[in-house]
Amino acid sequence: MIAALATYRRVIALGGPLLSAVSFLGRLPTAMCQLGSLLLVAETSGSLTTAGLVGGALAAGQTAAGPLIGRLADRHGQRTVVLAACWLNAFAVAALVAAALAGTATVPLALTGLLAGATVPQIGPLARTRTVALARRARADERLVGAALSLEGTLDEVSFVLGPALVGLAAALAHPALALSLAAGLLAVCGSAFALHPTARVLQPARAAKAVTKPAASADGTPADSVPAGRRPGNRRARMPRAVHAMRASMALQGAMFGACQAGITALTERLGQSAQAGLVYAAMGVMSAVAGLSLTLVPARITLPTRWRASAVALVALSAPLLYVGSLGALYAVVVILGVAFAPHMITLFGLTERTVPRGRMAESMAFLTSAVVGGQALALAAAGRLADAYGPPAAFAVAVGAAALILLVALAVRPAPRPAAPEGPAAGRPVPEAERTEA
Repeated sequence: MIAALATYRRVIALGGPLLSAVSFLGRLPTAMCQLGSLLLVAETSGSLTTAGLVGGALAAGQTAAGPLIGRLADRHGQRTVVLAACWLNAFAVAALVAAALAGTATVPLALTGLLAGATVPQIGPLARTRTVALARRARADERLVGAALSLEGTLDEVSFVLGPALVGLAAALAHPALALSLAAGLLAVCGSAFALHPTARVLQPARAAKAVTKPAASADGTPADSVPAGRRPGNRRARMPRAVHAMRASMALQGAMFGACQAGITALTERLGQSAQAGLVYAAMGVMSAVAGLSLTLVPARITLPTRWRASAVALVALSAPLLYVGSLGALYAVVVILGVAFAPHMITLFGLTERTVPRGRMAESMAFLTSAVVGGQALALAAAGRLADAYGPPAAFAVAVGAAALILLVALAVRPAPRPAAPEGPAAGRPVPEAERTEA
């Protein structure tokens, strides 16, 4: 454990403690807005249906626009994109609060929620991309890169436990509008601090890299400036390996597990007359997941990422199956806490595989896509599993989680991720990939 702590100190030293602090606080509003919008609209409109529509619109906006924001960060750099997105998102969240308090009709309210979701600045995925880039620039070994991914994954987990807790506390002591107002303030202040942090310069935009590496002449001797843009080698977008799509599907299925577990936990605690325990049960699962994520740095390096993917998939199936049989609050706590052990390792492993597989010029886009896949999968499964729980009871919702885990295992067994080519396009073009950066398939 002492060795693990020393490794994480090295990770934090890559960008400095301030970077870790502002990236954590900057991603906290994302975890606050989903539940906060539901509570706010439910209280101001008196309609759970309206609240669900607004929450669904927010999730849909984040799912659809997340990869686009990542792509813009790859092309133009994180500083400009994050700065613009965090201020737009802060204004959108503030507008949602104002519209809800003013009793705005359902459609305009849902459109405001859609805008609030679409402008989420994706600080979590971009912080992960930046930290790994800092490690690569420092010529860190794979253990340190893996520890960087574990730390970022743990910060995500903690934010998604602390965020809803802050919303619940604000709603209990004052009003849900207070929580969303706090989220807007964090976005403006901490999001800007993350965007303007000096480490943003470590990620050279793909366009700039192409300009630097542009050849002086084409193959037939024609000056490069006279070659049509569509024919310049640097203008072609790097092709995404097929395995990446399977990783995204696996991440969406994990989001489905989250949504189904949330629906099942809520339904079971209500049936037991302990509905106030639902948030605590879900938080306990998140805390254990965060602990497991931090512990990944202790896994021996000889256990490759593809092996970890399959092992975590097996664990998801084995540890989620008991959910079908829980009938008491004590059993529920025990099962979900143990299940949490498998969640973070699966997510962090997929981030690691993505980092070693995708072209460097599309890294932020790919990280954001994974996060959006979780959000989309969670929203869809929550809606579907919630209806099943109402009709057939909590085991039906938990069956969705077990089914998603089984599909994750099938995907993990069927896919063989390949390492990134030795001469990637984008900022690292022309630089051979060191042996330490290659993934064993």
